[in-house]
Amino acid sequence: MALKNPVMTASGTFGYGLEFQDFIPLDGLGGIIVKGTTLKPRQGNDYPRMAETAQGMLNCVGLQNKGVDYFCEHIYPQIKDIDTNMIVNVSGSSPEDYAECAARIDALEHIPAIELNISCPNVKDGGMAFGVTCAGAESVVKAVRQRYHKTLIVKLSPNVTNIADIALACEAQGADSVSLINTLMGMAIDIERRRPVLSIGTGGLSGPAVKPVALRMVWQVAKAVKIPVVGLGGIATAEDAIEFLMAGATAIEIGTANFLDPAVTIKVRDGLNAWLDAHGCAAVGEIIGCL
Repeated sequence: MALKNPVMTASGTFGYGLEFQDFIPLDGLGGIIVKGTTLKPRQGNDYPRMAETAQGMLNCVGLQNKGVDYFCEHIYPQIKDIDTNMIVNVSGSSPEDYAECAARIDALEHIPAIELNISCPNVKDGGMAFGVTCAGAESVVKAVRQRYHKTLIVKLSPNVTNIADIALACEAQGADSVSLINTLMGMAIDIERRRPVLSIGTGGLSGPAVKPVALRMVWQVAKAVKIPVVGLGGIATAEDAIEFLMAGATAIEIGTANFLDPAVTIKVRDGLNAWLDAHGCAAVGEIIGCL
């Protein structure tokens, strides 16, 4: 899959793209990864499900969406003509769920890729996330690969001992690319009420706080696999993006920063171009993996 530039948006932080069209030209991005989509509609978790932290935010939204059929019938017609790569983030509770959801998206002509969120709990295995074991990751990627025929990106969980092993397992089962990192597990406590701030106790930490961890993991994975790596986690400036590219990412995603500045993606794209010009680089490929 070709990108017009390496700047994409992270799932769950950019809606379906339409919400941002008053702020930026959507066709100026390399890709837009729309919010998580599941086979059946999901209500998500109870409120409160977001909390600010000193260097980012916690969320436990819980993949609230109206299901893949609603997406195909109502959302797809609105986004199919946006002149960039429209990518659907796919989630599930079993390999069969993932595969069926992916198969329905496979039929949509103007969706060139999906991003598999393997940080979801496996309902048949006591709730442990698919992405924290090689076997779990393999089971999802293998099932989806059999039924999905376009570009398959797998989004990796950072809540693991060795993320390179998980990436290699995904590559072995036919992943075309891996993106990382998804959120780190975190918590906030209301000391006056003596209870967690978030409704389910814990949530995913994102924003600037996770960037050093994300950068280290992208560097490790880029050295381990032969497929392209997409880097994300705390990217808010062109300088952040350049660090990820130098660490080996061939593209990046911007997530939490979209909540602070809805035009941040275009600013990062333009800042990246300016940096490359200032340093005599003819193309972004000259700095990818140069570390």
